[in-house]
Amino acid sequence: MKKNETAMTVLISGGSVLQHLPGGKVNVLENHDVLVQGDSISAVEPAGTMDRNIAKKIIDARGRLVMPGLINCHSHVPMVIFRGLAEDVSLDKWFNEYMWPLESNLQEEDVYWGMLLGLAEMIEAGVTTVADHYFFMDQAAEAVKSAGTRAALGWAMFGSQGPAIIDRTSEFITKWNGAAEGRITAWMAPHAPYTCDDVFLRAAAARAKELKVGIHIHAAETKGQTEASVKARGITPIRVLEETGILDSRALIAHAVGATEQDIEILRMHSSAVAHCPKTYLKLAMGTAPVVDFLKADVTVGLGTDGAVSNNTLDVWESMRLMAMTQKQAHEPEAMPMDQVLSVAGPGSAEAVGLKNGIGRIEPGMLADLIVVDLDGTHLQPMHSVKASLIYSVRASDVRTVVVNGNLLMEDRRLLTIDKQEVVKQVRQSMKRLSQRVPASRIQVYKP
Repeated sequence: MKKNETAMTVLISGGSVLQHLPGGKVNVLENHDVLVQGDSISAVEPAGTMDRNIAKKIIDARGRLVMPGLINCHSHVPMVIFRGLAEDVSLDKWFNEYMWPLESNLQEEDVYWGMLLGLAEMIEAGVTTVADHYFFMDQAAEAVKSAGTRAALGWAMFGSQGPAIIDRTSEFITKWNGAAEGRITAWMAPHAPYTCDDVFLRAAAARAKELKVGIHIHAAETKGQTEASVKARGITPIRVLEETGILDSRALIAHAVGATEQDIEILRMHSSAVAHCPKTYLKLAMGTAPVVDFLKADVTVGLGTDGAVSNNTLDVWESMRLMAMTQKQAHEPEAMPMDQVLSVAGPGSAEAVGLKNGIGRIEPGMLADLIVVDLDGTHLQPMHSVKASLIYSVRASDVRTVVVNGNLLMEDRRLLTIDKQEVVKQVRQSMKRLSQRVPASRIQVYKP
């Protein structure tokens, strides 16, 4: 990754520090300082033991928690421009009568402003990295570049677009992979096995291998999709990905709610990761993903929100607590213990987006992507357990300060890199055009 030459030396002083230990254990260090130099964390020491004079800026974190920035492993961030336009419908109607007709209104500029709006929402919620899967991704990349966040960006492709879209996304990858001081990584992003035939998937897989990038794709989103694939072809969607070479590159599978036991073993063998978005599954009645089984099989799981039209927020705190609670409901109260939940949200999500050596932990040498969370709220008192509070009680609005790559993006709830009022103004100007829904103009047809 490129070094960030502009970040200043920052001392985050006197807070508690969330520490991820080997083996998935999570610890809380009380009264510690975190020193950020350039784009990286250089020291984590007991408060008062470091020379404060070396810091150009000191952030008082007393009564607060310093932790890794949250990672959104699967989203369609610019979709915030359609928030609230597809409510109380089934999955097939969500696609065919709402989302894909609405997206026929999409223009390049919409993606830029929608991405900025979503990034502002995520910064305010402590989300520092997002794996995004959408259209017109040059515009999304420009928004990420100016906002100062980190992103793994994939240009969504349908098989009906033919080989030309693979060439276009390859140009995007070549231009943006490693850009913005290394904050942007670019991925190949075929939409799904039900919208991309085998020939297209093989071509996308070959190009990803050639470009040495990962592949971000939807698959086995419901048990119904898996059953339909088995009925039509005799194999599951995950097997389709294996047979077409998609899993030969670093693969990030969105959802996998319908993964079978054999599918889980395939994902494990290929070191593929799953992005888990439980709020979408609840809202669209898609089922409960086998997260406990993924983790038992050593399949990497990361947290995601999906888009704001099936989730309504880009709040990873919600995803974290819903993951824990839905898995407990599906298995037993002892399922998904606190350390495991926090490990999925931290190192697991970092590994899912291909950045396990850079983000997801607060320790010397890691990139300085971190957040400061206020622990003084009434809804957090009394503070018997920091870990329980993070999973079940903390709100997005408790995030006070956000640092990415050593740069301050938000301080005491004030956004420093995005003019939120201007972004909201720009998005509101397009609301009437974007809300027009003509099913005959849909960009695709959902047939699992």
